[in-house]
Amino acid sequence: MAELRHFLDLDRLDSATLRGILDVAVTLKSNASDRALLPGRTLALVFEKPSTRTRISFEVAIQQLGGHAVVLDQSGSQLGRGETVADTARVLSQYVDVIMLRTSAPENLLEMADAASVPVINGLTNASHPCQIMADVMTFEEHKGPIAGKAVAWSGDSNNVAASWVHAAVKFEFELRLASPVSLQLAPALLDWAHSNGGRVTVSDDPNAAVDGADCVVTDTWFSMGDDQIEERRSLLEPYRIDTALMARAKDDAIFMHCLPAHRGDEVDSEVIDGPQSVVWREAGNRLPAQKSILMWCLGEGGIDA
Repeated sequence: MAELRHFLDLDRLDSATLRGILDVAVTLKSNASDRALLPGRTLALVFEKPSTRTRISFEVAIQQLGGHAVVLDQSGSQLGRGETVADTARVLSQYVDVIMLRTSAPENLLEMADAASVPVINGLTNASHPCQIMADVMTFEEHKGPIAGKAVAWSGDSNNVAASWVHAAVKFEFELRLASPVSLQLAPALLDWAHSNGGRVTVSDDPNAAVDGADCVVTDTWFSMGDDQIEERRSLLEPYRIDTALMARAKDDAIFMHCLPAHRGDEVDSEVIDGPQSVVWREAGNRLPAQKSILMWCLGEGGIDA
């Protein structure tokens, strides 16, 4: 039996495979007609955490490829009533061709992948968000050309999205500068992995230094669902807000990205996210072709080598 093609994290795949997935995504986006490239295939979308963009983009992606989606959340499945992730994976594998899981705990994703007999896709965990970053790299290259050798700056809470940016910096060979309060910086083990694999990743608590001369400036929400101590976090992160003054330190033609949802006045000012350098709406839209290509790779379609 061929090895399953799980899409769990960018650090688990080689650069050539990731580039192949992006190349197919670009082709899919440029083809005006929707082609039934996955006819009759079924995707299970399993949500332990709520979603807007992930749910809609995956559901539309499989439909446009000729397949269909089944959506499960905790209130509509036995996951919310004590059934294990592994047992859910084994059952779903009898019915569907591929599973996407959006969960808090990274260990739930690994348990799903270990038990499933069909490919599993990481739709988000508290540790990473690889599908988002594939769309982000695609968006960058649409506006700025090849991302290799360019500089991307992150300012704010170094969260799961920032972690996947670290993976991408190594795999796509660009410079990543992360600026966060010391208490919110990424785990040293992740940074050690990046450096040991040749990644040009720097970490500081200085947003000005991170953004200076950058080709792209990125941030994310300061508040995840269930966060408490809102005012304490806001006070801690206020110096990292992307406002027009901070954005002006980047290159004149730099772009601004945010994976959404955004909170104007917290992590970013309205003048930036709604301004001419912002590409957030195309970034959100690129979740669709990127995830079409991920689905095709997982199912062995599209001619992308493993």
